[in-house]
Amino acid sequence: MTKAFATCFVVGMLALGGCEFDRVVTGPIKTDNISLDLNNAQHANIELDLGAGELTVRGGSPKLLAGRIEYNVPSWAPEVTDNNNGQTADVSIKQNEHGHSGGNMRNRWDLSLNNDVLTDFRLNCGAGQARLELGDVMLSSVTVHMGAGQVDLDLQGHPTRNYSVNVQGGVGQATIRLPRDVGIRAEAHGGLGSISVDGLNKRGGFYTNDAYGTAKVNVLVQVEGGIGEIKIIA
Repeated sequence: MTKAFATCFVVGMLALGGCEFDRVVTGPIKTDNISLDLNNAQHANIELDLGAGELTVRGGSPKLLAGRIEYNVPSWAPEVTDNNNGQTADVSIKQNEHGHSGGNMRNRWDLSLNNDVLTDFRLNCGAGQARLELGDVMLSSVTVHMGAGQVDLDLQGHPTRNYSVNVQGGVGQATIRLPRDVGIRAEAHGGLGSISVDGLNKRGGFYTNDAYGTAKVNVLVQVEGGIGEIKIIA
C-alpha cells in the first residue's frame, strides 16, 4: 500500500464516519467548572481523554487542576474522577461519548495544572485540536496518543529534573517543541507519514543535542509516527 493511497483511504473513512454526526442533537451551551484541591499531593497522574473538540492545557494553577469545559452535546458531558489520597493524586477527565466535532457542535476544554507537583501527564486525543503548554510544569513523563487530531506540545521552559516524552502519531499532525539548555535524546520512527527534526544532530538511530551527556537535566523523547506529520523542534 502506497503512502498516498493509505492517506486517502483513512481520510475517506473519516469523512464517511463524519456523516453520522450530522444527526447529533445539540442543546444550549453548558459549562462545567473544575477545581480540584491540591491537599497533600506531591505526585499527580493526570489523564485526559478527548474524542473531539478543542483542548488547552497550561501550568500556573494554585490548585491541583482547575478550568472549565464548555459543550453543547449532552452526551459529551465530561466524567471527572479525582482520587487524591495521601501524597499521590490520580485524576481522569474523559469525554463520555466520542464523536467528530463540527458545524454548531462545541466541546472546549481549558485546563491548568499545578507547576510544583511532580506530574505524569497522559492525553488520548481523537479528532480534536490540542494545545499543551507544559514547559513550566514539573514533569515526570508526557504521553500523547493521537488520532486524526492536531497537537501542539510546547515543552519550552526550564526543567529542573529529567523526564520522558512519548508521542504516538495517528492521521493528524503534531508539533513537539523541546526545552533548551538541557540534554535531549530523541528516537523517531515513522509510519507512512513524515517526521522532521530541527535543532538536533542525528547519531545512528537517534538524535541528540550538544548538551546531552553532560547536562544535569535530560529529556528523553520517543516518537512513533503514523500516517500524519510530526515535527520535533529543539
